[in-house]
Amino acid sequence: MNLPNKLTVSRFALTAAFLWAMFSRSPVNDTLALIFFCLAGVTDFLDGRLARQRGLVTNFGALMDPLADKIMTCSAFIALVERHVLTPPPPVFHVGNYAVSPKVHAWMVVIIVARELAITGLRLLAASKSVVLAAEKYGKHKTISQIVAIIALLVMDASVEWWPWLQGVLKWWVPGFAQLALWVTVVLTTTSGAMYLWRNRELYLRDL
Repeated sequence: MNLPNKLTVSRFALTAAFLWAMFSRSPVNDTLALIFFCLAGVTDFLDGRLARQRGLVTNFGALMDPLADKIMTCSAFIALVERHVLTPPPPVFHVGNYAVSPKVHAWMVVIIVARELAITGLRLLAASKSVVLAAEKYGKHKTISQIVAIIALLVMDASVEWWPWLQGVLKWWVPGFAQLALWVTVVLTTTSGAMYLWRNRELYLRDL
């Protein structure tokens, strides 16, 4: 197994470690979850880059790399839904009597997971017709936005375990940034998925 594929496989292990940290009970479990997810994000950046630079692109990597990405991000969003149900984050601001909090809602995760399943299904359909669907730049931007949003939300949750002076610095901008990043992720996920399905509509419309 070459190095890029090892990095891809390690992302599955890091995702499992991340979920363990998210649901464990310890004084630093949120900080550990943040560290594990950041390490998984680094492997996501490195495996494809190294494979292209060193000519180590394989069928295994082409299949498992996007699968590892989807499992990593979807697992994180689902875990954050439960976390924010059990421990709602403080509101960023108020609109009338409604408090706006940077938390992951279930309907957001439904959109994200549905998009990933739809695109995976489309690629399987294309493969059955001997057609290779390349990744688009909007999909890459979507993945980056998801990782950024998850890290921002994890920093917001983990900061309560850090030094008081650092908590004071972060509380002024991290919740607002997390809220913005989360909405950008939802919009990019929806938009990129709809565009991908529309541009490749001939693959499934011809079978209707």
